[in-house]
Amino acid sequence: MDSDVLPFVRISGLFAALGSLIYAVGDVFLLAPKVGPTRGVPLPIDTVARPELRRRAALLANLSILPPRRLLWGGLLGVFAAPLVLAGVYPIYQGLRPAGVAWALPPALLFAYAIAVGPFVHGSFIYLGETAQALRAGGPARDALFAVLERQHGVMQLGYAVIFLCTLVASLWFSAVVASGRTAFPTWMAAVNPVAATLVWLAAKRALPARAREYTEGAGFNIAYVIFFALTTATLW
Repeated sequence: MDSDVLPFVRISGLFAALGSLIYAVGDVFLLAPKVGPTRGVPLPIDTVARPELRRRAALLANLSILPPRRLLWGGLLGVFAAPLVLAGVYPIYQGLRPAGVAWALPPALLFAYAIAVGPFVHGSFIYLGETAQALRAGGPARDALFAVLERQHGVMQLGYAVIFLCTLVASLWFSAVVASGRTAFPTWMAAVNPVAATLVWLAAKRALPARAREYTEGAGFNIAYVIFFALTTATLW
């Protein structure tokens, strides 16, 4: 790797790891109800009458009892951290570039696209949570609010699908190119990508003490990104 590029690779990688860590803190604010104070009784959701909310019933119940300031900053931390995370695409591209631009550019662009869509989904938790909290109050507008909640949930799911697809393809592509041995990364880095790191984290998390699991609830994907960017930066250092 060119010596004039290396300082930018290091700085970009460190920014990305820091941004992912901030993202993970935002995840804990939003998705770890056992951490910190909560308010009132969780929103009850009839999953028989509303089967489309079945998979997210626990999430919506948790969001409905978060203090407003925590809900706000849980969403905004991810929004503000996203530009830092985006910087991590640069060392990924530079590390893969020895294999050729045609092999290095597509996964870098896919990672960039997934990271760029991420703030929309993360920030949407604020509005999803506010709607869930409004539903706890009941009243004649309850059915209308449930309709709004269902639409918000559907939009968020679409955003998640785009992020997942782009990250999956980019991760597999990254690992395949690194495994070829033609990149600046050591070949063992082929086993390290955001998807693989997420799966390893989810498996390893079971061995953690209960309190540690509570304080990292919902943050697995961004913890995986912290690991990924830390290792890509370290191996190119």
